[in-house]
Amino acid sequence: MKLPNLKHLSYLIMLHEEQHFHRAAKRCFISQSTLSAAIQNLEEQVGNQILERDNKQFVFTSFGLALVERAHKLVEHAQDFTQFAETGGDWRKSVVRMGVIPTIAPFIFNDLLTSAKQAYPELQLLLSEDTSANVMAELNSGKLDVVLLALPYSTPNCRRRLIGHDPFHLVGHPEQIASLPQPFDYSTLPKDSVYLLQAEHCMTDHAVSACEIAYQEQVNALSASSIHTLLQMSQHHNGFTFIPELAKRQGILDATGLTALPSDGHAYREIALVWRNTSQRADLFNNIARLLTPFMPIPLD
Repeated sequence: MKLPNLKHLSYLIMLHEEQHFHRAAKRCFISQSTLSAAIQNLEEQVGNQILERDNKQFVFTSFGLALVERAHKLVEHAQDFTQFAETGGDWRKSVVRMGVIPTIAPFIFNDLLTSAKQAYPELQLLLSEDTSANVMAELNSGKLDVVLLALPYSTPNCRRRLIGHDPFHLVGHPEQIASLPQPFDYSTLPKDSVYLLQAEHCMTDHAVSACEIAYQEQVNALSASSIHTLLQMSQHHNGFTFIPELAKRQGILDATGLTALPSDGHAYREIALVWRNTSQRADLFNNIARLLTPFMPIPLD
């Protein structure tokens, strides 16, 4: 059998992502007939059915799904090969597509980009922001090369490098914080007084777990989509919330009228850089991790 056409394999991957010929063809910048012909060519080449077609609908066969998984690996290695060749094997001249979660991104982007520009002027670091679920999905599909997120979070088939701890702080109006009993116990907070991020943000789980909030009656049904909105909700409803040290030290509490209860160091989230097991650029990602480590509230070497 002849070697597969990498372009056709990339079309196959896109069709699997979109589950629609027209949308997949549009994203590949080709016609729908060209995409259909490429899939048929692959089926003839491998001698097996990739799609089950019925009028305008289709589903991937079990063989087709297995082929997509292997196509991802081949295309990924081909991209690594191409970049290696184009840079003469020098990772400092690479292009890196990096995903960062929203509860980290606004508080690290400037520092990271400035540090990377100074240390590696020819490195192109392309940063994008999305939820943990989305950046991991794009990492696994090959759209991203590496992601920066908070643990615990499931990262199957990936390598992780811990770069730091990010403590949580309880935030509220100064008089409320001052009136809390010492030693502090989260069970003493009023009912419906704690505001958290929406469920798709892993920081909610991290804060609840790290701060050992076992009393769900204290969590308000209202939720926010960003830390800035979270602070506004807490401010106007005279409630409490949790923010990470990364956000606090960037001055996010300035002009809010809110203050933070100092962390005891036991409630924190872990910050990690994550990449695919199959990636050939571990040296590059480890160097990016070294750039990030000094910006962590509690750096880990």
